[in-house]
Amino acid sequence: MPFTLDCAPPFLTLRFAEPQRTLGWSLLHPGFAVARDVVWVEVRNRDLGPSVDPLEFLAARRAEAGLPDALAFMTSRDISRHHRAERTVEGIVATCVTTVGLANAERVGARKLRAPHAGTINTLVHVSVPLTDGALVEALSIVSEARTAAIVDWGRAEPGAAVTGTGTDCIVVASPQSGSPQSGPQQAYAGLHTAVGEAIGGAVYEATLEGAGQWQQDFAAFIAAGNVAVPR
Repeated sequence: MPFTLDCAPPFLTLRFAEPQRTLGWSLLHPGFAVARDVVWVEVRNRDLGPSVDPLEFLAARRAEAGLPDALAFMTSRDISRHHRAERTVEGIVATCVTTVGLANAERVGARKLRAPHAGTINTLVHVSVPLTDGALVEALSIVSEARTAAIVDWGRAEPGAAVTGTGTDCIVVASPQSGSPQSGPQQAYAGLHTAVGEAIGGAVYEATLEGAGQWQQDFAAFIAAGNVAVPR
């Protein structure tokens, strides 16, 4: 297994056996980086008032988790509802771990100036082989495409058209560092015609669609119980 995964709310912690190269956008360690630990931090709206700096808040929470240098996501979704999927293609393994909250769902190109509710999709994808810089960029696009395909197929509409994500989604792709033991040759491409791209797309689509369905079930149960606010 490339990593261990531990859920102890308010933290969902993923630890790689050895440091991995990463590329993505998150509040901490955006862009190209090297990370061994990834943590999802569950928050509430009351935690992030107008006077709170989200970067300082998240840094403090990851330190509280004992992971002061971890790559970190922040979500209002119940992190016990995380989803994991794996796909192997021609010996290349892609593993996706995601939390899917859709209260803040949007249609691309139709920005809400003020989101009515919190909600986000935070996705980490690990590929079993080293990727060049270019392949990491391409892999990131495949993750985004697969996430969007899953949300479109899930089928919620926003002013007559399918939503494509949320206003606060974060994605990170991780792969072994070049020359890492037992990691295989470095891959220069990760598009839809490659084994890397197929593995990534399959894992991300499965985990995201499952997460969207679970969120929808939770939302229905929450409303059926007589609540008027949006579930986490």
